[in-house]
Amino acid sequence: QNDMEVAELERLTTAREAELKYVREQNDMEVAKLKEMATIETQKFKSQVDAIGAQTIQSIALAGPELQVKLLKGLGLTSTLITDGSSPINLFNTAGGLIGAMGGASGPPAKMRRGSDSSDD
Repeated sequence: QNDMEVAELERLTTAREAELKYVREQNDMEVAKLKEMATIETQKFKSQVDAIGAQTIQSIALAGPELQVKLLKGLGLTSTLITDGSSPINLFNTAGGLIGAMGGASGPPAKMRRGSDSSDD
């Protein structure tokens, strides 16, 4: 019976070693994939910057809001957020502004307008 226990222990050890080797290979493949994706993204960003030009990006960053919109439209960009990183951005107001701009509605929502039309003063 002792030989059977030793054989079972050896079988389990071999199985665990094989499993560990498999997990390591999977992890190595995942790391290689992520490195390759990072390289691709870096090259993509560099290509975009080279295509647009550093001077154009600087002009957009330094331009006033209206000129930024014109420049970005000229580049074919529809949604961009440019910041110097020194001041916080309230994304709730930004999202609300984008939703309002998409709906094309101006003024208060319909419920608010109905309430203001009534003469319950």
